[in-house]
Amino acid sequence: MKTRMEKDSLGEKQVPAGVYYGIQTLRAVENYPISGLRAHPMLIRAMGMIKKAAAMANRELKLLDAKLANAIEKAADEVLAGKHNDQFVVDVYQAGAGVSFHMNANEVIANRAIEMLGGARGNYELCHPNDHVNFGQSTNDVFPTAMRLSAILLLGETLQSLALLEKSFARKGKEFDPILKSGRTHLMDAVPVRMGQEFAAYATAMRRCATELEHARDVLRELGLGGSAVGTGVNTHPQYQKLAVRHLSKIAGEELIPTEDLRYAMQSNLAMAVAASSLRNLGLELIRISNDLRLLASGPNTGLAELFIPALQPGSSIMPGKINPVMAELTAMVGFQTAGADLATAMAVQAGQLELNVMMPAMSWNVLHSAEILKNTLRVLAEKCIDGITVNKDRCQFYANATLSIAAALNPYIGYAAAAEIAKESVKTGRTVTEIALERKLLDEKLMREILDPYRMTEPAPPLEGARKKAK
Repeated sequence: MKTRMEKDSLGEKQVPAGVYYGIQTLRAVENYPISGLRAHPMLIRAMGMIKKAAAMANRELKLLDAKLANAIEKAADEVLAGKHNDQFVVDVYQAGAGVSFHMNANEVIANRAIEMLGGARGNYELCHPNDHVNFGQSTNDVFPTAMRLSAILLLGETLQSLALLEKSFARKGKEFDPILKSGRTHLMDAVPVRMGQEFAAYATAMRRCATELEHARDVLRELGLGGSAVGTGVNTHPQYQKLAVRHLSKIAGEELIPTEDLRYAMQSNLAMAVAASSLRNLGLELIRISNDLRLLASGPNTGLAELFIPALQPGSSIMPGKINPVMAELTAMVGFQTAGADLATAMAVQAGQLELNVMMPAMSWNVLHSAEILKNTLRVLAEKCIDGITVNKDRCQFYANATLSIAAALNPYIGYAAAAEIAKESVKTGRTVTEIALERKLLDEKLMREILDPYRMTEPAPPLEGARKKAK
């Protein structure tokens, strides 16, 4: 393998000649053979945006030669377009604060800019990773900016998938609205509900989660870019912060806000805690709903069997014909992962000391990983499961009429105690509440049937005055 000699403050090393990264990246690869996981493409993209914005600001402030700044911008454009993702080789578990990932970006951009300026990779006299690509910057303000920006962008994609799932639930809510079934509380019979009402509630839950994700994106918009090493802005121009963030906003297509307190933005990672918890909360809702789907589709002969879930693959290596609710199972497992990622992020967020929290790589990886797997899960759950769900109408109708808790409708007319006696007899004899209530002739038959109409119980309804008088 051909190599080139590079030098840093620790000495010299042979770097593969064909790569864009340099000696500091190589040291990190050798030092951190931990997980085999690499930076999320959105984090790389965000870093490219930041380096472009910084070069633009420094050129305007006449702190970088225009020709050099232009080359850095073009190289950064290639990075943010994903053309050099294979050159980002540092493990996600690495040196604190993301120094290794940051230098990986600086070296890739520097070497690509060198080529654009007519030089050979490693000729850092033309464009230096630290002196030029990183001019007026520090890992301590660049990495947290990349971390927040990548989360904003990826959460935007997650929200698009979430909107698809919400619409799928809402469509099924309308389609299933006429279908009566038994409600269940404590996993026991409860008063009737419509299948459409259950699915409409799932849509509402997704909409509420979307509101929380949007809030997280807003919290993430406050950036400490320009804070440099400790939040004082050392080695930066007084106009650099606002100028760089303004450029970054245009490049990213997102509203980004330069913080008024650079020390706060460097010390605190509250925004990442908010993002992680909003993803966890979405995961918790998805676990809950996926468990409902698994229960409602259980069977087909010995479970609730109210729903038919699309058959996606054989469900057993030994039991022929068995079909499992695989998308609901997948969704639950992804939800578990978001809960774990939130805990890991929380531990990292609280672990900062003084002017810097060095645990940012763990925060970034966990938030982006949760956003990625949720983005993909929400889409496939909608397309491969919810959109294809059908209802076992006969089973639902049977449960709607058979539920013991239908007796609750009698409370305003004959009292709780008398209604409880009817329910107990229903349990003892296996006969329906309606049969027993009619047999006892406590009320006029027509009124009794109206009171015990399961559909009437699925919406607020005023008491039937005629029935109340007869009951007295």
